[in-house]
Amino acid sequence: MADNNKLSFDGIRAILFDLDGTLRHSRPSFDDALADFAAQSGASGVVEKRKRVLRWVHYYWAQSPELLADYQTFEGNRELVLTNFARKHLIAYGCGAERAADLAPDFYRYIMEEHQSEDRVLPGTLETLQALKEAGFTLGVVSNRPEPVHDLLDTLGIGPYLKFALVAGEVDSYKPDVKIFQHALQRAGSRAECTMYVGDNYYADVVGAQRAGLKPVLLDPENIFPDAECPVIRSLGELQGEG
Repeated sequence: MADNNKLSFDGIRAILFDLDGTLRHSRPSFDDALADFAAQSGASGVVEKRKRVLRWVHYYWAQSPELLADYQTFEGNRELVLTNFARKHLIAYGCGAERAADLAPDFYRYIMEEHQSEDRVLPGTLETLQALKEAGFTLGVVSNRPEPVHDLLDTLGIGPYLKFALVAGEVDSYKPDVKIFQHALQRAGSRAECTMYVGDNYYADVVGAQRAGLKPVLLDPENIFPDAECPVIRSLGELQGEG
């Protein structure tokens, strides 16, 4: 591993986190539900295709040209955007285009009406945040959600460790856009070169943080991005022990 891919806290004063998929997890997840749906719908080799498909999912939701085009095509209608995403997702798993189009509305209804998921923090998350705060780091959240997340953070027990939580809807800037990171730096009271950003989406979190001059760290427990050009951790607990 190259030196610039080694986890280092030298000069770091603030550590900022993505929310969904990093600090907050859902079980069972939306991705797991769609993979199961694809398998039940006749797609073959779902397990073998999972990492490739997840790379596409991360790319798609990172303000990709395809996502922006879909929002324009469907005039921002969330149901239609998600249904179309499900169609593309099923195709990526090997469903035929016609069958995927037929099944996508069924999956949307399943997610809205039957899918039961629970917001969770993984074991060790709160202990890691506490250790980092006690070590003197300024901590914050930067999320691509449109609405404030303070109530959720408090419910999960994350809120007390943070100086701030910034969501994209507040500043009309979605990762990997540089502007949201610039706003986060202002709230953290930190310079980019003194700030680490931890997230699970390479295209949104790592690319965005790099563009803004922050030091990105990729949380990648499933090794979805084996060629990541940044430090990679398998769990948040790996952030402990340095400072």
